[in-house]
Amino acid sequence: MINIISAIISGLIIGALARFFYPGAVDMGWIATILLGIGGSLLAGFAVSRGRGDFNRAGCLASVIGAIVLILVGRLLGIGG
Repeated sequence: MINIISAIISGLIIGALARFFYPGAVDMGWIATILLGIGGSLLAGFAVSRGRGDFNRAGCLASVIGAIVLILVGRLLGIGG
C-alpha cells in the first residue's frame, strides 16, 4: 500500500515538473499528470536498464526527462491538443 501511495506522490511531482519544464502549455488534470509522471519514470527506467533482464529505477531527473518525452510523443501523435 505504501508503494502505491509513494508512486502516486512521486508521479504527481515528476509530472508537474515535466509540465513546468516543457515549452508551451500542457493542459491536463491531476490524474493525467500523475499518470504522466509514473509513465515517465517507467520510460526512464527502461532506458536506464538498456535491454538487460533486470529493471532499474531511474533517478528523478531521468524520470522528468522521460515524462517530457512522453508529452512530446503525445503531441506528435496528436493526442492532447
